[in-house]
Amino acid sequence: MAESAKTKEEKRWASGDEEPETEEDSTSELMKKIEDLSIIPEKKAPIDDPGESEIQAVTSGNTVYEAAVKFEDLDLSKELIKGLYVAMDFTRPSKIQAISLPMILTPPYKDLVAQAHNGSSRIDPTKEGPQAMCICPTRELAQQNKAVLMRMGKFTAITSMCAIPSDSASYVPMYKRPEVKEHVVFGTPGTIKKLITAKKLRTCNIKILVFDEADHMLAESGFKDDSERIMRDIRRESGGCQVLLFSATFNETVKAFVSHVVRDGNQIFVKKEELTLEKVKQYKVRCYRDREHPDECLKTKVIKKILDFGRMIGQTIIFVRTREGARNLHKELSKEGWECTAIQGALNIEHRDKIIKEFKDGLTLVLITTDLLARGFDQEQVNLVVNYDLPVVYESLKRGSPEPDCEVYLHRVGRTGRFGRNGAVFNLLGSREEEAMLEMIEHYFQHSIPKVDNWEDEKNLKKAIQDSGLM
Repeated sequence: MAESAKTKEEKRWASGDEEPETEEDSTSELMKKIEDLSIIPEKKAPIDDPGESEIQAVTSGNTVYEAAVKFEDLDLSKELIKGLYVAMDFTRPSKIQAISLPMILTPPYKDLVAQAHNGSSRIDPTKEGPQAMCICPTRELAQQNKAVLMRMGKFTAITSMCAIPSDSASYVPMYKRPEVKEHVVFGTPGTIKKLITAKKLRTCNIKILVFDEADHMLAESGFKDDSERIMRDIRRESGGCQVLLFSATFNETVKAFVSHVVRDGNQIFVKKEELTLEKVKQYKVRCYRDREHPDECLKTKVIKKILDFGRMIGQTIIFVRTREGARNLHKELSKEGWECTAIQGALNIEHRDKIIKEFKDGLTLVLITTDLLARGFDQEQVNLVVNYDLPVVYESLKRGSPEPDCEVYLHRVGRTGRFGRNGAVFNLLGSREEEAMLEMIEHYFQHSIPKVDNWEDEKNLKKAIQDSGLM
């Protein structure tokens, strides 16, 4: 997305201010295509044998990798395996894990570009200081990833910390901060670069560098300059480290760039038409009477009808395009007695953390958000996503001819249907132009989205929800 000159200047290496937390900068997924892939067979197979898989693996060099049928095949520590089975409640590697983990954990530890999310460990807990780093586009995603590692490594001695912008109450000037001693660092690029520059974060022992939501981290409109600088610094200081790039989406421009950055690395991609999750039912709802008289109020009426089903559905995320839209919809729903919260990039850090915690704790059922939470936000109880506005490529708005952002759409869809659960997505179309944009999304993913006819009759919305397996 386009940036103001001020924002671009603030993103320069080792700039004086804390990294900006704008909505555009904070767009960020740990999209888990893994949840919907078929169970792997009880036999090992060469990874570069494509078979019937929709996952395309390209291996580099002469190393032969075998798919992992069970976690014990990966030569993990018994403490980590216990964490996977007991704390995480995993039973076996998913298909993408079975393919990618052998690539990550087998010498000579090639770099990897992977269109999925995944985690592993080559950390020596007997040694002090950072040995792995995971860079994320938002503080929410960094905190979430750290929490997952702590669960997974519950029975190990591995320590971790978050390098993210501080709230006003806990802010400590960089020069007063202690040197980082934890084994794994999760953080946003602005804070990480400042810690490195201030010599509070030593990178000489970093073995693994992970970019989560790598397509956004390495895009011109994202954190490309800072990400490249951090990568160069770590490679120089550590004498070379393994670079892992994960995301649910990689457009062709970013694919070309990362292939240049991680030369001689392994690659795992999923065919574009296979990306939409099969267990997530997507619907379109026309919310306008005619082309000349679009009516935003109809969208709100549809949402109210959906929310009438309440706790039978589970938690709901409603995506809007702008901060003002989030505020207005929150005000409208709250005025009529609906308990909901709204989050967007302009809120202060303390308020954002409070809203996220309440939603994750199940204290609120409805969360209104901009694309701040489109990427990576992981809440298993989210069964329903409502696209109040379709995601739009920012530059196309400036040209006056809006185009849908298909990649962000996929990330939004991925907020539901977690871990193989059923889920539903309702796309509210307030004009013929929005209907045309959804048709472009359908064409991009080669996936037809059915229409909910006569939504004013409650039975039709209820049937759509029932067909998605939520009632």
